[in-house]
Amino acid sequence: MPTLGLYIQVPFCQTKCTYCNFHTGVVSATRYPPYIHAVQHEVANAATLLRAANIHWPVNFTHTDTLYIGGGTPSLLDPGLLTALLDTLKTNLPSNWQEVTLEADPETIAPEKSRHWFAAGINRISFGSQSFVDDELQSAGRLHRAADIYNAVPILRNAGIQNISFDLIAGLPKQTHDSWRHSLSETIALGPEHVSIYMMEIDEGSRLGLEVLQNGSRYSARQLPTDEAMADFYELAQRELKSAGYEQYEISNWAKPGLSSKHNLKYWRREPYLGFGAGAHSFSGAQRWSNIHDAGAYVSAITEARSAIENVQSVSNAAALEEEIFLGLRQLSGIDLAQIERQYGINLLPKLHRLTSAGLLERQGDLLRLSPSKLNISNEILVELLS
Repeated sequence: MPTLGLYIQVPFCQTKCTYCNFHTGVVSATRYPPYIHAVQHEVANAATLLRAANIHWPVNFTHTDTLYIGGGTPSLLDPGLLTALLDTLKTNLPSNWQEVTLEADPETIAPEKSRHWFAAGINRISFGSQSFVDDELQSAGRLHRAADIYNAVPILRNAGIQNISFDLIAGLPKQTHDSWRHSLSETIALGPEHVSIYMMEIDEGSRLGLEVLQNGSRYSARQLPTDEAMADFYELAQRELKSAGYEQYEISNWAKPGLSSKHNLKYWRREPYLGFGAGAHSFSGAQRWSNIHDAGAYVSAITEARSAIENVQSVSNAAALEEEIFLGLRQLSGIDLAQIERQYGINLLPKLHRLTSAGLLERQGDLLRLSPSKLNISNEILVELLS
């Protein structure tokens, strides 16, 4: 029987980054405790609330083995609130956690807080480092500076947390080839166990994206690297991280051997997970659903013993096939072509011939994967394959 992943959404930040298109907000810290209490209530009454929303749950699972607390900036929470939340999860769901991740911003790290996290069972920190160039950080609306990253890592190590992940963004305003190389080299020098590299996205959901689309100049919108430069940044990251001993296991993710993100692998492998909190998503294998994004509306619903779920979708056979291919090919290990063809009764060979002939996809027996040299255009390849 499968294990289950847990996700907790904490949608609060100290400031809104210019590139952020997430449903997060800057609110008074007095709103943190009522929100966490609502999440605890949702966890304790999950079975009842899911039935009320016509969710077919629980599936058969032995225990929960990963927990990811994301946001937002959950490291803003008082450590006592986090401990109480973890206790509620363990009380209500059979748990044998192998990996407990907390997202954190560098400027929020302090010795006592980090020790408290480790004592509560948090054994992995996902760091929103983004860049090691202060001018880029300031332009993006980040509160931390490179010095905060250097200060935070030994604090976490001394507290006992030995699994640290860094996020970097390729394509920040004012970023150059030299500044990107600097951020990569500083990341490697600090030796995190895991590195995620995200390409800058431009859409109307962020202040920067909207400014670019409107041809404005605020938020350094006219100082973005070109698409060609971002592709070069990505390829440089591939080379540098490989040379430093990191293994690329997903389009955006690298890890030291044996330290891939256990929780995120559940998403890419279509394994079940339960999400709690405003905007949290869940997947049972047959259904996907999500909660209300607005934190205030979420708290009101849970406080009034109503379900906060606003969107439930049954996963059709066609949608499941698309997910298998799209998510599977994001992993460098690829997909089992024969297994997918048997399971979904489809012949993919006609579509594969041109893509493999062009060197965009590689096939070794039943193994199909994106060509490692073409990962920077993965979206275009996947769109064509799924069309």
